[in-house]
Amino acid sequence: MHVEIIAVTNYTAGEGAPVGLLEHAGRACYQSESRGQPGKFVQARVREGHESIIEHASVTFDISGISRACSHQLVRHRIASYSQESQRYVDMSAPEFVIPPSVVGNPDAVAVWDEFMAGVTGAYQRLRQLGVRKEDARFLLPNATATRIIVTMNFRSLRHFFSVRGEKAAQWEIRALALEMLRQVHQLAPAVFADQYERYLGQEGK
Repeated sequence: MHVEIIAVTNYTAGEGAPVGLLEHAGRACYQSESRGQPGKFVQARVREGHESIIEHASVTFDISGISRACSHQLVRHRIASYSQESQRYVDMSAPEFVIPPSVVGNPDAVAVWDEFMAGVTGAYQRLRQLGVRKEDARFLLPNATATRIIVTMNFRSLRHFFSVRGEKAAQWEIRALALEMLRQVHQLAPAVFADQYERYLGQEGK
């Protein structure tokens, strides 16, 4: 799994993007003036539950090496924008697969896994050699097939995503993805995500 932030909302009217923008939006609600500590102001509003102001900032992630099983969970989250690698147009004759830890730790399970995946790959290649289009040959591919997806979420949507997928009860792969996204976005806007960073990463993230 690889996660990289490739874009974040800018703030052309002042410094401290993106938190400066969030303070600007928040203070418009109260007709108050900045005291030069946007982080404290925004953190207080988030703590109060006034999260509409943090919708004004968004971040874009380039995510690769996750399974289709994971991406199917990810795209259920709205409001967000997604651009995913297309199995209809991309040739998958040499696919990568995401292997669950429970399989990796069991040699007998690995043998079953390898046998099945080799069969899938071989069948896909034979279909393509027979002239079957990529959009139809992809029907063979399992949920384990690795994919790449560009994801843009505003900060409020991210907080909801982390609150659902950061919990220990979440499926292992989407939880690992959520925690890595949280780790990276916290560096950009600790005022918005400090409480979740502490809750879900704690000593691990320090």
